[in-house]
Amino acid sequence: MARNNDRQDRNAARDEPELLEKLVGINRVAKVVKGGRRFGFAALVVVGDGRGRAGFGTGKAREVPEAIRKATEGAKRNMVRIPLRDGRTLHHDIKGRYGAGSVLLRAASAGTGIIAGGPMRAVFEVLGVQDVVSKSIGSSNPHNMIKATFSALTSMQAPRNVAQKRGKRVGDILGKRKSDDASAAS
Repeated sequence: MARNNDRQDRNAARDEPELLEKLVGINRVAKVVKGGRRFGFAALVVVGDGRGRAGFGTGKAREVPEAIRKATEGAKRNMVRIPLRDGRTLHHDIKGRYGAGSVLLRAASAGTGIIAGGPMRAVFEVLGVQDVVSKSIGSSNPHNMIKATFSALTSMQAPRNVAQKRGKRVGDILGKRKSDDASAAS
């Protein structure tokens, strides 16, 4: 019986791809009780596979490692797939908003790197984005920034999906037409 469980554990570990985890922040909160203060911890974690899937989660516990574990489990459950251009940048510029937090994400040329601050940088690193320019406008609260970033990323659409919905070719969506190609050839 023990051998079967070991085999199942190994197979489960083999099926699940290696995930990147980034701890964005830990908050310490105090509850005042009769004997003094009771401390608790809240963790915010982003998880991704480095190939276009990412998620975030929060966890609260009396001890830091337990809070991080809970946050990581939540992030793994909430993973979403984000379409990337050439596996390195975004398809188009986009704005995201959550609460008072607002972010602007812009596609960038190769070699630009990740120009983003704090929590957004962690999201892009675990997502596998290599070239992006972003700006946080409004709230600098890590929770709001991450939720606004995910709001923007989940509303992003790949040109292939847009073309399929409209019944057109990808070239028509991107603005490449036969007349442009003919004038360039002559």
